[in-house]
Amino acid sequence: MAGVAIAVTSIPALDEAVSQCRACPRLVAWREQVARTKRASYAEETYWGRPVPGFGPADAALLIVGLAPAAHGGNRTGRMFTGDRSGDVLFQALYDVGLASRPTSVHAGDGLRLRGTRITAPVHCAPPGNKPTPAERDTCGMWLRRELELLRPTLRAAVVLGAFGWQALLTALGEAGWSVPRPRPRFGHGVRVTLAGPVPLQLLGSYHVSQQNTFTGRLTPAMLRDVLANAASLAELD
Repeated sequence: MAGVAIAVTSIPALDEAVSQCRACPRLVAWREQVARTKRASYAEETYWGRPVPGFGPADAALLIVGLAPAAHGGNRTGRMFTGDRSGDVLFQALYDVGLASRPTSVHAGDGLRLRGTRITAPVHCAPPGNKPTPAERDTCGMWLRRELELLRPTLRAAVVLGAFGWQALLTALGEAGWSVPRPRPRFGHGVRVTLAGPVPLQLLGSYHVSQQNTFTGRLTPAMLRDVLANAASLAELD
């Protein structure tokens, strides 16, 4: 699959190739099992049950990086952060700062558009327990690296939701031509790092929009809006 990732020459072609990937046996088995058994509340729906590609324009100036699709969210709907409560928080915030055309993301055909912004993840398949293994992260890294290479002409800023995505993105950025400092910058909410490279990239950290963070108040809507608004300004999308 690494050769396939290198060979794709556009974001639409990358998204199609990602959706066909079967490189990680554990993830393939899990995503397909979930799609067959379903959650009772979605019993009448047809699950996507495949790797979930990135979402957003091919000339994005801002990239948002999560962790992996949710079993009954992206794995069901076929779109990142769509159909679960984490996505409800994220898309409301994107709408509030002017980066999304509507405050909700329900399914892949709902007409939602992102302005200058693309959403992706270091792992494109729903993992058991929401916990990909390091080997699965590294295998899926070929897609993230190629996505960064294709976005390189327009990409100016990235917001990373959580420490897992932060580490994965730093690795991929280094492989895609940006200079990653040693020691690596540490993740934290509100952290901002400027990376030299083909074009300077502003890297910002935010706590993940998981229910564990949003229900406990560790991440509030205002905190998320602040990070996204700052990133939009740095990407010249304000």
